[in-house]
Amino acid sequence: MAAKKSASGWAAFPHDAKPYAHAGDALKKAWPKLHAGDCEPFPDAKRATALLKSAGKAAPKLDADAIASALQEAWRCFHAGDFKAAFDAGSALGPIGASVAVKALGIHATYLVDDEGEQLKRYEQAAQIAEAAVKALPDDANSHYRHAFALGRYSQGLSITKALKMGIATKVRASLDATLELAPKHAEAHTALALYHAEIINKIGAMIGGLTYGAKASAAEKHIGEALKLTPASPIAHVEHGNVLLLLDEKRNEDAAADAYEKAANCEPLDAMEALDAAFAKEQLE
Repeated sequence: MAAKKSASGWAAFPHDAKPYAHAGDALKKAWPKLHAGDCEPFPDAKRATALLKSAGKAAPKLDADAIASALQEAWRCFHAGDFKAAFDAGSALGPIGASVAVKALGIHATYLVDDEGEQLKRYEQAAQIAEAAVKALPDDANSHYRHAFALGRYSQGLSITKALKMGIATKVRASLDATLELAPKHAEAHTALALYHAEIINKIGAMIGGLTYGAKASAAEKHIGEALKLTPASPIAHVEHGNVLLLLDEKRNEDAAADAYEKAANCEPLDAMEALDAAFAKEQLE
């Protein structure tokens, strides 16, 4: 996907961002739908107070109202496709802003960075930010999920075989298990766990994958089914459903995967990330 470089060196969001602006109270109203996939709590003053208490010494020297305002603005930037501003605003808040910072860095790298070396660097950076968040906010589901997301993307860039040798798969699995223990309805974690099972089976086979990593085709199908049930209107759930089908049995599942990509392409995007997910699905069908 060709995208113009902005002055910051970050490629700009290549679609119209106007439909995804959430000024003022519009953000809170849209929040349940925008965050159906990742169960991110709305960052109001009450949430900010809880984050400040949990983070302790790792928290920035700001009061709850200032934290809430900064987090809301960071998420507004993310949803509108200004990923650089979202990343900068989240990073400035330390572990408390890690969720938005890692998501912005990761989604931008996935879709708008062409250079594979640069992509890997960004995923590695995202994983480090998430690791600090896990230490500071161990009871926050998305600390663990963002860690799994960043490491998972990093491992895909390395090649799954190399990632397995480095022990990354075990860390991804542990972080996803921790996410679902804290937030059983975390659709994106269910999706990622489906991919974990399917990618391992695809690369090293069902028998070794099962014995060494507990990877099972039935578990991949169960987790992607759960993600689709929780977020039926999410393009990424359908995209990854297609990917899981191809990883498990490309020949047999070719038509079903194409159907999944078509569903993703036909989803009505709620924000910039979903617009990129849907555009990717359309590309897979061409």
